[in-house]
Amino acid sequence: MMTIRSVFRKLRFAASATCVALVVTCGSAGAAEVPLVDGALWVKSSDELKQAYLVGLANIVQIEAAYHADNPKVAASGFSPRVAAGMKNQTLSSTRQALDQWYAAHPEQLQRPVVETIWFEMVLPALPKTKK
Repeated sequence: MMTIRSVFRKLRFAASATCVALVVTCGSAGAAEVPLVDGALWVKSSDELKQAYLVGLANIVQIEAAYHADNPKVAASGFSPRVAAGMKNQTLSSTRQALDQWYAAHPEQLQRPVVETIWFEMVLPALPKTKK
């Protein structure tokens, strides 16, 4: 049985591995030079790196939601609430598998950023349709 400590240890390892991979790939790149993770990088990455990337995205969504918690307009219709609603039935593992399958089925789309694929292929289709 995994304890919280062992889960955090594994996540810390995955995050460290991601940082090392980024440093190796980017060298001493400035913020403007950090590469956008696209399908080509996604399909070459290990499951641990993919997991770390998804944990990072999930953390960004949580931070943004917390930041706008006191703003009802943003809290109701902003980016983070829409991502949370669209991804509510997904896990990190199911998201990773869905991305693996999508890029395998669309090799001509390897230049497409992973975050864009998540948004258009997972989040938007899962959101309730609004009446016009």
